[in-house]
Amino acid sequence: MARQDNSTKRVTAALNLSSPPSTGRRHVLCVGAAVLDTLFRVRSIPEKPGKVLPYEMLQVAEGMASSAAYAIVRLGGMASLWAATGDDPAGHQIISDLQQAGIDVEGMTLVPGARSAVSSILIDDDGERLIVPFYDKQLHDVVRDVTPADLSIFDAVMVDVRWPGLAKKVLQAARQAGKPAIFDGDVAPAETLDMLAKEGDHLLFSEPAARLLCACDDPAAMVPILRERYPNALVAVTAGERGCYWWNRQEDAVAHVPAFRVKAVDTLAAGDVFHGSYALAIAEGAGPEDAIRLGSAAAALKCTVFGGRLGAPDRAAVMALLSKD
Repeated sequence: MARQDNSTKRVTAALNLSSPPSTGRRHVLCVGAAVLDTLFRVRSIPEKPGKVLPYEMLQVAEGMASSAAYAIVRLGGMASLWAATGDDPAGHQIISDLQQAGIDVEGMTLVPGARSAVSSILIDDDGERLIVPFYDKQLHDVVRDVTPADLSIFDAVMVDVRWPGLAKKVLQAARQAGKPAIFDGDVAPAETLDMLAKEGDHLLFSEPAARLLCACDDPAAMVPILRERYPNALVAVTAGERGCYWWNRQEDAVAHVPAFRVKAVDTLAAGDVFHGSYALAIAEGAGPEDAIRLGSAAAALKCTVFGGRLGAPDRAAVMALLSKD
């Protein structure tokens, strides 16, 4: 059952997040991963070597930035994706699937001779997953130049860790252009996380990624450590079913937004849906807490549907959850 309090009610009433702004749909650029995932639904994830027989399977083009872009589209925004695939059947399928999902893929890069990113994922009846990904290093060898003018059509940018060279340039150009520069800090080498975090102004770390920078196990305690390390940015740590911890500058303290309670069927892409929803809310003028609440509701609903990013909810479903008693 979803948690309801007065502050949640204020999100719906005060910010009118129930529909896109009257001045037009906001446009977010997402930069990073594009992967062809094969999802296998199993009763339980095996603990020993052997054979496991899935009872459901599907293929879907997703990945952190790609799934975030889809979440934005589902919520009524516009999303463009800058990612790289190989010039191979998997790459063409990735681009076709994402285009059909309503994402602008004109900025995608096909790399001759490189293999597209693919992964096999087991998802059990509790929604937990085991992921075996493959990324060809050649995909990201060449990095385009990015200027503030290149970002003029976007209202915000959001990058993940999969193409750090391009992500760094996009974050730098966004800040020069005065656009919100949002960083999805998921697990990556600590030096990559630090490099990109220094360039963003909204830093959203997963708990495992934050641990790499903090050497700390408590997500609430991670936030002030990260805030001291990156004093010019908003800092948040997402902790799954324990919610999201972030630094509230107005109160000069750690704040907490609880997770919505749902029966998890598939947690794959939940964090990506959170980040995409957050980015769109920021692009629409919402404050950090309201953006976190919107992202938390969208991520919770995603977890109730098998299919990775395909479970991203529309705006009406998110607002219905936010308004429940």
